[in-house]
Order: sequence, then C-alpha cells, then structure tokens
Amino acid sequence: MLGGSHPVGMAASLTVNELLDGHVALDVECLDRVYLNGYVPSLQVGGQVVSFMTAHLGYPIPSPAIMEKMGTAFRRAVRGFADTNRIPVVRFRKGDRKIDVMGRYLAAQAATGRSGVAAIGVAQEYQNVFAATQRERSGGVPWFSFTKADRRVSCFYFYFYLWDVDFGPASIKICAYFPYPIKVCSTAMSGPSAKRPRPGSDGPRCPTASPPARTRRGSRRSATGSD
Repeated sequence: MLGGSHPVGMAASLTVNELLDGHVALDVECLDRVYLNGYVPSLQVGGQVVSFMTAHLGYPIPSPAIMEKMGTAFRRAVRGFADTNRIPVVRFRKGDRKIDVMGRYLAAQAATGRSGVAAIGVAQEYQNVFAATQRERSGGVPWFSFTKADRRVSCFYFYFYLWDVDFGPASIKICAYFPYPIKVCSTAMSGPSAKRPRPGSDGPRCPTASPPARTRRGSRRSATGSD
C-alpha cells in the first residue's frame, strides 16, 4: 500500500514466448535430420544366434564359418548390384569427410530427374561383434556358443547414398558383418519442396545439412531486439 490508502498496481508476469513474440527473425520449418537405427531383435544374444543358424538356416552345427559365408555372399551381392546398375563404388580413405566425397554423385543423380542410388561408399570401421567359443560334445562333435564381445573388430561398411525426387538426399549405412546393423539418415532438405542442386554443383549437404530458415512476415527485429 502507498501512503496507507492506495494499492500499487503489479505488472503481469510474461513468459519467454510472449517476450519474443514479434521479435523472432528466423523460423525453423523442419527437423535438421532424422536418424533411424535398424537391427534384428531376435539376433541380439548368443542363444538367438544358435537358433537362427540351426532352426532358421537349417545347419546342424552353429559355426562362426556361417557368418563369414553370409558376409561374403552379401558383399558379392552389393558388388553385383552396383555393376548391374552402373552405380559408382567409392572407397573412403582415412580422414575423408564422406559427404564431400559423395556430393558430386548426389548432384549427378539429382540432375537426371530420377530417384535412385547415386553412389555406394565403402569404409572399414569398428563394430562390436559376437565371439564364438568352441566346445566339445560327446563323440567329439564340435559345438559353438556365442557371446557379445567387448573387443571390436574392423569390418566393412557400405554407405548407400540416395536421391529421391520428392524427398531429396538420404543415406543408408549397413555393416557387412553379422548381424548387419543399419543406420538410415534423412536430412533437412527432405520434403516435396526440397531444392534440387544445379548440375555441376557440389550437391546437397547430406547428411550434415543445416535446417532451412525463413524470415517471418512482418518481423522487423531479431530475437535480441536489434533492427
């Protein structure tokens, strides 16, 4: 109370959004990028690996040699796919920034006006794997058990760089070693309104693109209030 008789008016509290309303210069319209991790839920522990090799594949002995056989077949299939469709295969070197290497291939695919695989990258990276332990059964029949190893081994990875006419660039990363984990990346350029790179340009900045932004209509000030 002021002077003992007149109440003092109190200012209403404002939220951050209310304070910034009308002063925001940039408006983000989409996600920066989306990552998806793919894996086989039934191949995450040793017992599942044994069941997969015996019950699903029909092998009498769950041997680590089966993993190598499957990996070799997969790598050959990727090579055959690339050869049949005349898709460039690029081996990444240590220290390469992958999108800097693949940008021109994405731009070339976009220039065709068709969706497709722009190029396939090959890299050698580390991956946690299953370790096999050989055991002897009665009669001298070998048997293997599998556990997730803490150690890491160097494996081949395939990077499929894609261009879609509606959603722009994306990449699919697949480990060429059992049980073949997958990572999918779609960037901020995705969406029916994605800009197509000009022929001869370095291509879109997948998968490290920054989110697009626009100036909100009627906005004259930045978030800090300056002109």
